[in-house]
Amino acid sequence: MLRWIPLLVLGFCLSACTEPTDAPAVSTPAQTDSDSPHGDPIEAALSHAERLAGDAAEDEWRKPAEVLRLLDARPGMKVIDYFAGGGYYTELLSRIVGPQGQVIAYNNPPYQKFAGEKPEERYGDERLPNVAQLTIAPEDLPLEPESLDAALFVNSYHDLHWRSKDGSWPDTDPEGALAKLAEAMKPGATVVVVDHVAQAESDPAVSVDALHRIDPDVIKRDFAAAGFELVTESTALRNSEDDHTLLVFDPKIRHQTDRVILKFVKR
Repeated sequence: MLRWIPLLVLGFCLSACTEPTDAPAVSTPAQTDSDSPHGDPIEAALSHAERLAGDAAEDEWRKPAEVLRLLDARPGMKVIDYFAGGGYYTELLSRIVGPQGQVIAYNNPPYQKFAGEKPEERYGDERLPNVAQLTIAPEDLPLEPESLDAALFVNSYHDLHWRSKDGSWPDTDPEGALAKLAEAMKPGATVVVVDHVAQAESDPAVSVDALHRIDPDVIKRDFAAAGFELVTESTALRNSEDDHTLLVFDPKIRHQTDRVILKFVKR
């Protein structure tokens, strides 16, 4: 059974180091501390023997080590995986922050539906006891002020700008969502955003609905307005052969899109 958080006690759950359970039955949640055969928490997470089948096959095109090094997640931290989907990165973060840390696997209802059975497989039976699942609209996201050390958006920030024509996605307010996130971030906390690149100066309302892409300058402006400073722009996932005209799910480009990686710091 999935571990859902009743909203009435959510504030307590999210401020605790782990979600309360009667008997946390569990495989080792983090092979990342001093008793790990790996000195590097990221390498330990990537080589963990209990990763879900299929996750490692995605490492080549996702390049998680590069993304997670920018995030600078460490044992004991509290991190939100924003629009976590099926939780590929949530699991890696869970191993990295370890039993004294916590990861919030946040989805809104459409993202949770899109994830299908993967959350049950990933989080069921207390498999990752330091992960708290949360499914709620962005404007209602209940986070304690200055409680988060880091936040991660992977191929998902653009959806805050999505204006779905078929009604499958609710209109969201990027400015409001980032303001709420900023309030929850500690001073100096980091945010890493990975996203599919759209043509320069394209209107996100158009590029997101048509292609699920966003102009990186839009992301930069949004975060600057919310009080974040851009400190790094990585080229690890850039692809000059992508002309930014194809839908990201098109087989010709899927998993090979030109993607930007931006690191921001909360000031």
